[in-house]
Amino acid sequence: MSAPTAPPRARWRHLGVGLVGLVAACAAQNGLPFLTVALRADGLTLPQAGLLVSAPTAGLVLTLLAWGALADRYGERLVLSCGLALAAGALAGAALADAALTTGLWLLLAGAGSASVHAASGRLVLGWFPPAQRGLAMGIRQAGQPIGVGLAALLLPRLATGGTGGAFAFLATGCAVAAVLVALLVRDPARPPRAEGAPRPASPYRSPVLWRVHAASTLLVVPQFAVAGLAFDWLVREAGWTAAAAGTLLAVTQVGGVAARLGAGAWSDRVGSRLGPLRRVAGTVGAVVGLLALVAVLTPDVLGPAVAAAAVVLAAVATVSPNGVAFTSVAEQAGSAWAGRALGAHNTVQNLAAALTVPVAALLADGGPGYPAAFALGAVAALLAVGVVPGRAAEAPPPPAQPVAAATR
Repeated sequence: MSAPTAPPRARWRHLGVGLVGLVAACAAQNGLPFLTVALRADGLTLPQAGLLVSAPTAGLVLTLLAWGALADRYGERLVLSCGLALAAGALAGAALADAALTTGLWLLLAGAGSASVHAASGRLVLGWFPPAQRGLAMGIRQAGQPIGVGLAALLLPRLATGGTGGAFAFLATGCAVAAVLVALLVRDPARPPRAEGAPRPASPYRSPVLWRVHAASTLLVVPQFAVAGLAFDWLVREAGWTAAAAGTLLAVTQVGGVAARLGAGAWSDRVGSRLGPLRRVAGTVGAVVGLLALVAVLTPDVLGPAVAAAAVVLAAVATVSPNGVAFTSVAEQAGSAWAGRALGAHNTVQNLAAALTVPVAALLADGGPGYPAAFALGAVAALLAVGVVPGRAAEAPPPPAQPVAAATR
């Protein structure tokens, strides 16, 4: 993908707006587990609450490919602004809903709208930044996920003390603000021109590399969402933490998640590889989440709240670190003509795994062997991902930057 010779200020402006959009979207998509205590207080079981908080993820799965195709054809600005506006309206509907089924349907629609951020904002980064800066830039963009989750952890339990309506209204406001910023400040990056009569770029899926990156990233979603979906409930119910304290702890933990994503992205730029760092990070995730499973076995009979918190912090930081590197690899392997669809496909399989992981992990924790088994499931998935990541020899180097015109205003 060609990088525009645009002033640095324009690049960072677009990255900043894309980051805000991802923060707002991820707070709505991935922050709902912090409402599980409030939902259970309303009479829902843990598996029922797990289904409800997974509704936005299901909406993502249904629409990501479509958003990616629209971004490839019509550009990022239109897709981002329309999708975030749709999410804002749906979350406002969830705030006003008075039944679990109605709330779930509104959350499904909110996920469908906010899916546009995953399909299009990655294209902004890859279109505005040269290859030597893409790993770091994508790491900053991907930091929106832990930042959004951190804000949700800090604020949603407090906003939900009198019901979940206030929490959903807050999330709706965030998406609405992001939609306005996109409409005002984003300009689509220029794309490399195709010579008249030249054939369309071949599908990158003729090679197994993209398939394997998708598969490895999907496996790495399992530990991420096993921890994100159950850590809060486990800390409150079995490790002796209050809901407010656990929410604050997990909010602060997201700072480490941001640093981990930035570090992984900068590392991949420095070594000139996305797949080597991805494989090593997957091994680290397996080891750290396996440790959390062991701590869960020993809590509270042997280990106390402090050790439980330390294990959660390590797992929460480690499990979010691989995303930016994997996204950069997908986009570079796909090229500009296929980036939107490839990122849409990548997000689709990831979010399908996420939508399945939370309810399955909740069933293991609530009606099965318990929280240790749910965390162990994530550790096993991460270790399987180590063998699925392609070897570095399969990695196509990113194309060199080429000067192309781009809007800078």
